[in-house]
Amino acid sequence: MNLPAIAPFPPAKFRRDLVPEEWEACLDAWLTLTEAYLRLPPKEFVKDSVDGSSLVSFLTSYYHEVSRAPRDDQLLHTSKAPSLRKMAFLLTHRILSTETIPASLLRWTFLVDISQVYPRSKSLQDLLHSFWIRRRMELETGCQKLKDALTKALESEDPDAAASDLRQLAPLLHVSPDAGLSLMTGSDFVDALSAGYQRASSGLRPMLVTVTYLGLTSLIKAPKPNHSLLFDHLYSLKASTELQQKPNPHHPSVLSDLVTNTPILQKLRDTITGKDAERARDLSATLGSFRRASGARPKRLVLRKMDKGKGRIRQDEYGHGAFSGIHVHRMSLVSQVQDLFPDLGAGFIIKLMDEYNDDVEQVTAHLLEDSLPPHLRDADRTEDIGESLVQSHLTPRSTPPLLPTRRNIFDNDDFDNLAIDASRLHIGRKNAAQTADTILSDRSTAPAHAAIISALAAFDSDDDERDDTYDIADVGGTVDTARPGSDDVDADIGHKNEEALFAALRTSPEMFNRDTATRRSQPRTALKSETGMTDEAIEGWAIMLARDPRRRRALEAKYATFGGQQRELASTAYRESPAGSGTEDSDAGGRGGRGGGRGGGRGRGHGGNRGSAAGPADEKGTQVARQRKEASKGSRANHNRRDQRARKMARGGFPV
Repeated sequence: MNLPAIAPFPPAKFRRDLVPEEWEACLDAWLTLTEAYLRLPPKEFVKDSVDGSSLVSFLTSYYHEVSRAPRDDQLLHTSKAPSLRKMAFLLTHRILSTETIPASLLRWTFLVDISQVYPRSKSLQDLLHSFWIRRRMELETGCQKLKDALTKALESEDPDAAASDLRQLAPLLHVSPDAGLSLMTGSDFVDALSAGYQRASSGLRPMLVTVTYLGLTSLIKAPKPNHSLLFDHLYSLKASTELQQKPNPHHPSVLSDLVTNTPILQKLRDTITGKDAERARDLSATLGSFRRASGARPKRLVLRKMDKGKGRIRQDEYGHGAFSGIHVHRMSLVSQVQDLFPDLGAGFIIKLMDEYNDDVEQVTAHLLEDSLPPHLRDADRTEDIGESLVQSHLTPRSTPPLLPTRRNIFDNDDFDNLAIDASRLHIGRKNAAQTADTILSDRSTAPAHAAIISALAAFDSDDDERDDTYDIADVGGTVDTARPGSDDVDADIGHKNEEALFAALRTSPEMFNRDTATRRSQPRTALKSETGMTDEAIEGWAIMLARDPRRRRALEAKYATFGGQQRELASTAYRESPAGSGTEDSDAGGRGGRGGGRGGGRGRGHGGNRGSAAGPADEKGTQVARQRKEASKGSRANHNRRDQRARKMARGGFPV
């Protein structure tokens, strides 16, 4: 199907002569034809989108005129203009996605124009990235020619000749990091920007700084960041700046302007991660010394015409009656931003300052990255300063939130809802007759006597290893508060396991060995099945019990197996030691006595091998005799002494 040719987009001089009805008819024709071209099959579309066709001519003329049109062009802000912008982008996307791309769309001027028309389009960024991958050779050739021309112009005696190309290049660097990477490869372009800054006029210097910033940040935003090249460029700028500032420390340079008026240092600190992060932070700290104390530029603010009206100027909400009411410091900040973005109005910049607390770096960063809030993104960027400041002080404002109210746990209870019975209300203490003595004498809440006795029974005062720091806490922690006669059953699994483990330890201690054979044995398996514990827990229990003798004694007392039955009754009568034991009362060698008895003489004889308590300490008989003597004191010696004393007292008191 052969479609009619589509007319090119008219220039601004011709558009001004069209009446609104004619312009609306042109828009309708373009919209109809662009939609028809989009519906063509692939083969026919490729045939109609060759170089020199009416479709390609329309796209190139449309982007060229729209990118250079003033912001106040009302013909580009009609209701159908956004639809035409959308259709033009869809046609461009389809052409650039084919294999046969017209040569006119490979030129850097076309890429610059489309970047200015769609500066915030993420789809355009993705399209240019894929386009750059497929046609890298042709695109880099065009960028190299542009770089050579700009380098030659900036190194000449009149660097202002490159102002037009630099102004058009900035949007492309912002949208396409691949283009920035191609321009920043090598040091010739960066050196030309630094050299041109010294001879450039005050109007060109902000543009040089903007291009330098966008080119350096493109090395970070590229799909494969080139941090090494970025560091090399910054160190080169640092070396050239130090050389220029030797005779005059306050000599302006592109690096000092870059760190003062752009967020390049913040990008280095926050964006670069990985192994180059530490190097980026050190370089950021080093470049921070080149920040100028005063960021004001020599260029004065160009005051636009302000419509004051016939009457008295109205006061705004801050009390400023006119432009002169603004502080001079804020005017210098507005001047800095306008140097970088000449197309922005002073009123719009003041709104940005209010949003970001007069921080020029944040304002510049958000403008370059196009990350403004919605209420500022949709605002009029050419707004005059009078329109922003001269406004009514009765601007509608949202209702401030109410003050927070305090709440507690008694909210919405019966007393709070006035639903409490009057009989429950009282003034002062509820029981005025109650005193401290009555409270202390009330034993209803005191622990039972049996509980105190059980706590004292569990307390071992003879344990040398006991820590007496927390005696009260120890006793209090072991008080059994259960009432006598309670039928409650201890459901603690640890107590049940403790009884089974202790019984197994008493019958078979080798069951707790820490070896593979023991763990696989039948007794260990039965014990694990009974207690539900693992091998490590069973072995750990035995180890901890061996380290705590006090706990072992408590378990022995708790789980004693004596049931009151005794088959044998051992004799407790005293028996003499066998011959040769050497005790003091042994008859093995004859008992001593008066006369010539068995002892071999008068007195207490020392016959045989009997030991004596006064004998040598290293003999066994002496030790046994001493033990026997100590055991016999309570049965004979002390009692005899008491009886003899009674006889003496009787004779002393009454004559015999």
